[in-house]
Amino acid sequence: MRNLLVQIFTWWNSQTIGTRFATWRFGKRVGEDEFGNVYYEGGMSSYGLPKRWVIYKGYAEASAIPPGWHGWMHHRTDVPPSKENYVAKEWQKTHRPNLTGSPQAYRPPGSLAVPGERPRVTGDYDAWTPGN
Repeated sequence: MRNLLVQIFTWWNSQTIGTRFATWRFGKRVGEDEFGNVYYEGGMSSYGLPKRWVIYKGYAEASAIPPGWHGWMHHRTDVPPSKENYVAKEWQKTHRPNLTGSPQAYRPPGSLAVPGERPRVTGDYDAWTPGN
């Protein structure tokens, strides 16, 4: 019952009831990534490409899509990573969740959340004033 209420009233928890119905009706499962996100394809968009979407496991966070699946989602490749031996490039980073608002968020020295003084300006910056 809780799962049904979550699907009706929230969009950030996995999928809504409308997405569940559309996926059941039109979606063809293409694969799953290492985070448990499931990828679908079905129907044609107005510009002639197949529609592609993802059902997130947990919170809907677009940065949680791995590089190989990101390329497939944005039609940069027609072959999904589940049908090829995709290996991420060395410069492609793995997902890190957005830590804003959490105790692990980045807080530079001198910010309101961290005691101390901010670093002094080095003098390579001249502030603009009107009329100059």
